[in-house]
Amino acid sequence: MTDIAADRPHEDRVLPAAVYGLYILSIPSVWVAVLIGLVVAYANRDTAGPRMKSHYEFLIQTFWKGIWWAMFSIVLIVVGGILSIVLIGIPAFIAGWVLLGAIHIWFYVRCLVGLLYLVRDEAYPRPQAWLF
Repeated sequence: MTDIAADRPHEDRVLPAAVYGLYILSIPSVWVAVLIGLVVAYANRDTAGPRMKSHYEFLIQTFWKGIWWAMFSIVLIVVGGILSIVLIGIPAFIAGWVLLGAIHIWFYVRCLVGLLYLVRDEAYPRPQAWLF
């Protein structure tokens, strides 16, 4: 029986694991850790092997997709808050908060799924995908 891991060249998994850790620590650090992780991912993406490059791409995509949806939900919250003075903005205000909560859940689930692939020493299969 051949060992599948022995057939592949060794790639350093420490930096991608550190970036996943920084992403997971985003709430206690008020997203400062995510920005540091994003810089590390951009800096190491081109020099990484194919498996770890897929993780860096996945982490970069996770940040940008999350930030755009968070900005959209914040706009909903602000516009809904302003328009709630005349009661027509309350649904937008509530939808913005619900969407912001869903984005946080999506972000952490996505990070945990990527971390599971990293622990198994596998490339992330779909780094460009929207869900998981």
